Formats: sequence, structure tokens, C-alpha cells
Amino acid sequence: MTRPAAKAEPTTLSTQIYRRLRAELIDGLLPPGTKLKVQALADAYGTGTSPVREALSSLAAEGLVERLDQRGFRAAPVTLPQFEELLRARCWVEEVALRESILAGDAAWEEALVVARYRLGGLARRSDPSSPRDDPAWDAAHLAFHRALVAACPSATMIGFCETVRERAARYRGLALTVAYPSRDVAAEHEALAEAALARRVPEACGLLVAHYRRTADYLRLALERLT
Repeated sequence: MTRPAAKAEPTTLSTQIYRRLRAELIDGLLPPGTKLKVQALADAYGTGTSPVREALSSLAAEGLVERLDQRGFRAAPVTLPQFEELLRARCWVEEVALRESILAGDAAWEEALVVARYRLGGLARRSDPSSPRDDPAWDAAHLAFHRALVAACPSATMIGFCETVRERAARYRGLALTVAYPSRDVAAEHEALAEAALARRVPEACGLLVAHYRRTADYLRLALERLT
């Protein structure tokens, strides 16, 4: 007997607000330290205060928002120690995911990585490779490239960890746009990383990935030192 297809769960209002607030926090539209007034957000979103408060509580549990005693909420501040810990976690998690992805990757994975590499390279050639990016199309292609690298990892849990630390890092990455990227060829870094992954040179690819993140981290540190 064929079972009827399960109906998709309806999206609640608090979930919608949670997703919107989360995106604004990650994208830097709500900068670190910003006070998040429940009534003001409810007015802006055209809703009541209850779903806003629920969304903020969920984001507080996630670490993107801080609950202030008797004073509401604020966007979680950024600090150098937090950033350093996040960098270590990201390097650990993505290095493992990349290694497993290369070892398990099939022809479809290779093809998807080649396409992502081509699209990112095409956008990079139209702009200055030594400057920080503030281009939605490049950002989307950049995200697709890094996702394609680890897509063949057989652990959905590990890929989920990669997404989590990547989103957390996105809050910090926006700060690097305030600092110049002198003589850095990001496009060449991506090319070398893709080449090593496609050639199944696992240690080299993992080393290049970690080095890539650590170079970006150097610029982020400069920006954070100016803010803290």
C-alpha cells in the first residue's frame, strides 16, 4: 500500500522572522553590538512582538545574538579571541570534509567543481584580484565553489558543520572589506586549490585550503584590531 506523501510543515511567522534576522546578522546589515529592540523590529516587520522575541531567543541560543539582563537583545559583538577560535574550528572541520570529499568524489563531483571553478574564475577576471570583494554575484560564485569542494563528503553531519562555521565566519569576512588586500591574488589561490582537488592530491589540497583561510584571517585581524 502506497503511503500518501507527507505534507510540508507550514513556515511559522517566528521562523520567517528568524530567517530574516539571521541573514541580516550574517550579512552585516545588523552590525555587531547593535541593540535589537523587540518593538522596533516588530514595527519594521509588520508583526507582533511575540514572534520577534521567539526569533531572537533562537538566535541567542545560536550565538548570533546576546540576551542582555533586563535590557533586551543585541547583535553579538565580535572579538579577536572568538574569531581565532572560529578560525581553528573552520580549518579543522573543512580540512576533514575536503579530504573525505576528494577521496569519495566521482565524475559528477568533478564536473560540478569544474563548473563552479569556471564561474568563479570568470567573475574574478572582470575585476581587480587584489581588492576585497563587495559583489553579490562574486559572493554567490565563491560560496558555490567552496561548497562544491566538500560536496562529495559522505557525512551529511560534517557538511552541516562546514555550513555552520562558514556562516559564522561570514560575519567577520565583511569586516575585512575595510582593509586593503595588497598584492593578494585570490583568483590564483582558488585555481591552485581546485587543481589540487581535481588531481586528487589530498595533502596539497588540504594545505592550500587552510592557507587560504589563514590569509583571509590576517586581514580580518587587522580590521578587528581597529574595531576593538
